[in-house]
Amino acid sequence: MKQTATESAGLQGTQAGQVTQQRSISAMIAKFRELGLLAFILLLSVGVQLRNPSFLTWENISDIATNTAILSILAVGMMLVIITRGIDLSIGATLALSGMTAALTVSHYPELHPLLAVALGVGIGLACGMVLGFLVSWVNILPIIATLGMMNVFRGLTFETSGGKWVSAHQMPASFKAIATGSVFGINNLILIAILIYIVAYYFVSHTRTGRRIYAVGSNPDSAEISGIRTGRILWLVYTIMGGLSGLAGVLWVSKFASAQGDTASGYELSVIAACVLGGVSIAGGVGKISGIVLGSILLGILNNALPMINVSPFWQMFIQGTIILIAVLVNALVKRGIDRNHLMRRKI
Repeated sequence: MKQTATESAGLQGTQAGQVTQQRSISAMIAKFRELGLLAFILLLSVGVQLRNPSFLTWENISDIATNTAILSILAVGMMLVIITRGIDLSIGATLALSGMTAALTVSHYPELHPLLAVALGVGIGLACGMVLGFLVSWVNILPIIATLGMMNVFRGLTFETSGGKWVSAHQMPASFKAIATGSVFGINNLILIAILIYIVAYYFVSHTRTGRRIYAVGSNPDSAEISGIRTGRILWLVYTIMGGLSGLAGVLWVSKFASAQGDTASGYELSVIAACVLGGVSIAGGVGKISGIVLGSILLGILNNALPMINVSPFWQMFIQGTIILIAVLVNALVKRGIDRNHLMRRKI
């Protein structure tokens, strides 16, 4: 009997040691995932530089940062949505509607202050996000269905608002185009706006009660509800934030390209989702970091810029990007599976 108890204690000690070891490995992988992504970005940049010496010039780096700014802004909102186990397929349409409305307004009122045009676009985006949040949180429509349906509604409103016509550069005042093309201390406005949004978003998710509740809802909605968190309000909030950022992105997009079209940013939501996935945001919800989506956006921006510079075929560009995204999904799945397995073994012990 004594021998059995000793063997049992030894077995429990072995299991505990295995759990500790596996937990430390999974924690280490999760902790240094961003460092691995950063290392990959650096290696990719060095490789491209060896093929094309003009890649790491200040001018090209500035172009990459500027072209990635809008993507990174949208990735903030998409991260919050995905953390709550949702998805938003309507952001491209919201972007187009907000940008078109702002462009039409400034074309009719050239003396309108640029900040008012930005406020108009953000307001339209917020309204779109509120509608989506209502459908998801209180009507209980699946996010993919609600956003897919509203995507077509918003896109149709864009064409209806513009009458199927474009708003071109000569119809926009210089002050409006300067929103995206201007600079402060030599730094493009788009980059500054993106940095500001990331700072605010980091503080929001890391140091506010609402930010922590967003993660709680995504990790376990039932437990969050039982603990007193109003999940409906949280869901409504994240879709509203996503809408507001889409509206801002719409104004910045139209200002940057000096053109507003009915099909602006068509399919762009897939790039935003890809940036989040590359940055370690889990589609299963509850997992995501600001630093991760920054790196994910940068990686996509580098790929979009670098592959044409080394004369990679457009077909191979899509293949390479898809492969990298798939690898990121697999890594995220393996890390999550390891962490879940560790939690399960700890409960058994």
